[in-house]
Amino acid sequence: MEYLQEEFYTVSEITKEIKDTLETSFPMVWVEGEISNYLFHSSGHRYFSLKDENSQIRCTLWRFRGEYLRFEPADGMKVMVQGNITVYERSGQYQLDIIDIISAGVGKLEIAFQKLKEELFKEGLFDEEHKKPIPPYPEAIGVVTSPTGAAIRDIIRIIHNRFPSVKIIIRPVRVQGSGAAEEIAQAIGDFNAFNKIDVMIVGRGGGSLEDLWAFNEEVVARAIYGSKIPVISAVGHEIDFTIADFVADLRAPTPSAAAQIVVQDKKNLLEQVNSNIRKLGYCLTALLELSSQRLKAYKESYGLRRPYDIITQRFQKKDELFDRLSDGEKNYFESNRNAISLMNGKLKVLSPLSVLNRGYSITRKLPELTVVRNSKILKRDDRIEVRVCQGRIESRVEQIE
Repeated sequence: MEYLQEEFYTVSEITKEIKDTLETSFPMVWVEGEISNYLFHSSGHRYFSLKDENSQIRCTLWRFRGEYLRFEPADGMKVMVQGNITVYERSGQYQLDIIDIISAGVGKLEIAFQKLKEELFKEGLFDEEHKKPIPPYPEAIGVVTSPTGAAIRDIIRIIHNRFPSVKIIIRPVRVQGSGAAEEIAQAIGDFNAFNKIDVMIVGRGGGSLEDLWAFNEEVVARAIYGSKIPVISAVGHEIDFTIADFVADLRAPTPSAAAQIVVQDKKNLLEQVNSNIRKLGYCLTALLELSSQRLKAYKESYGLRRPYDIITQRFQKKDELFDRLSDGEKNYFESNRNAISLMNGKLKVLSPLSVLNRGYSITRKLPELTVVRNSKILKRDDRIEVRVCQGRIESRVEQIE
């Protein structure tokens, strides 16, 4: 009974092992096939099979992803789906968890479009900082498009109607089919080498994704990105988006819209200029009227009516001020002279010399020159100085009483 020693799995365990192996081993995949057994459940989830002539695989599309579908799938529709391999444990059945679904007719182009768009985005070709401003008043416009399509006729007609003096230079190219992308890129380079246009329109009229594919090629994207001349992309209809639209300096929804964007309407500009001229005339008229009123007021003012009278009054006032200043100066000096004379008399009265002049004298002990007010400060043989009105006498003390 050796088989009893081998490891046994329950159904749930082996199903879980298979689930883990499948879901971790398979990356996200694209699968192409035909829809069958399509069920739009009341819960909002969608269930269907994807089959080809030999096999089929169950698929689930959850409600939160189904809300963003570009179309509603149906039985018999050929599609390409993107999703992850999962295992529904209850039935032990592997299935595809759908993330995106596109029509198989354009599926491969859509995938290529999204891949290139992501690559160029990461590389920075779509960054706003690289966008060049469109000149508001171009004198010459280059157009890269088919010479026989309706787009070129619309562009020429609209530009001529809006601003007839603008020069239009056409660089004819094929806009679809093999080699078209290379011709478009070459035309963009030729205009840059020519360097006699202010802005460039690159585009074509509407069509299918395959028809517009030349404008999704990398060579065209890099030519637009490398252009020193501003580029307006005008490809297809408003709902159509191409790689050229993302790289260009400005996207126009249609070629006709590009023609309207690239030039101003001359009639509107002339009306605006005339309006500004009228406003300027009104302002100048008002300014002249104001200046005239001010000049009239100046002419009628007292200062301009009697200038001589004002000047003579100023002279008279100057003379009066001079006389007042002169009188003030005389009074000042006379007053100070009297004060000095009075002070001089007081000094003479109080001066010791006047006392000496009346016969008095001053005695001072030598050498200290101490004034002798009391004989007790002297002794025999001390030297003294006697100051009289006119001169001085030195003597020696012989006797003190």
